[in-house]
Amino acid sequence: MKALRFGRAAAVISVAALALTACGSDNATDQPAATGGAASPAGAEVSGTLTGAGSSAQNAAMTAWQAGFQAMQSGATVQYSPDGSGAGRDAFLAQGVQFAGSDAYLDDEEYEASKEICGPDGGINVPAYVSPIAVAFNLPGVDSLNLDAATIASIFRGDIAAWNDDAIASQNEGVELPDTPITVVHRADESGTTENFTEYLAAAAPEVWTDEASGDWPAEIVAENAQGTNGVVSTTTATEGAITYTDASAVGDLGQAFVKVGEEYVELSSEAASRAVEVATPVEGRSDADMSLDLERDTTESGAYPVVLVSYHIYCTTYEDQETVDLVKAFGSYAISEQGQEDAASSAGNAPISEALREQAQQAIDSIAVAS
Repeated sequence: MKALRFGRAAAVISVAALALTACGSDNATDQPAATGGAASPAGAEVSGTLTGAGSSAQNAAMTAWQAGFQAMQSGATVQYSPDGSGAGRDAFLAQGVQFAGSDAYLDDEEYEASKEICGPDGGINVPAYVSPIAVAFNLPGVDSLNLDAATIASIFRGDIAAWNDDAIASQNEGVELPDTPITVVHRADESGTTENFTEYLAAAAPEVWTDEASGDWPAEIVAENAQGTNGVVSTTTATEGAITYTDASAVGDLGQAFVKVGEEYVELSSEAASRAVEVATPVEGRSDADMSLDLERDTTESGAYPVVLVSYHIYCTTYEDQETVDLVKAFGSYAISEQGQEDAASSAGNAPISEALREQAQQAIDSIAVAS
């Protein structure tokens, strides 16, 4: 058994601090280094520039991490471009950045490719951010709707075209539904949020959603599209009758779906997200330090909200020089530290990872070394 694997109990996330606040801008953030001489959670002071790219859902948290880390490390600068999870993984594998933020772990092909740049153990996926994905809609006068997986899948496939369709109305007795056309809005860029959402649809409604899970929206499904987290939220907010999927921290004033799990409709919440993470299983066939998780999207666990993402920081197991190793380990340690998680939560509303999960993540980060 892998030394750094963790069981269900260890995967429980803190539920006290998930305030679903608005997400930050999708524009790249390049914060200037702050002054201060405090040591990082990793210990010694470090210097240099660390570059990353990826998840736009992580951007508000990343902005807080940049500021917090640079305040601790006056000689260090962190640059991050929130271009989307797929673009981040591509940049990482092309050696354009030193780490990636991604709402999906490296797939098998990407993991094999990472061995070319990271050494024989490849890249490692370290959980740093946990958030539910909201099924969010713009329907004036309607704040929430009960929807089962088949109905959600049918809406996003375009098979249900109006809000007063019987499939929606039958699950929402007493709600006055207009005949407003439904406008589906999806991510234009390759996205870990898309991959997590389509993973849920494929697992929970396989008869309807016959496409494989992917970070790219199925080409045959014609719908509106927008770039990044802020793009889909802005388009949905500006379009009456629109529906999208997005990191819960970015929802703003849009309505949200209660998702049917078993015989109940589950509201998006930190507690419901934690239940979904509790029943996740580790991905096999990776290095001992890897912490990728497969979520049980078709769970019938009471109170679990299965449309959730675990967002990762992807690092190499080895880098070419000690300066890069020191920077990566110092920043990675700060991001998963209690202080780093509090800083992120105050900015992004994500759920801080548990102490047990933090310990496993720290072991993974500590294992990063200079290539021999």
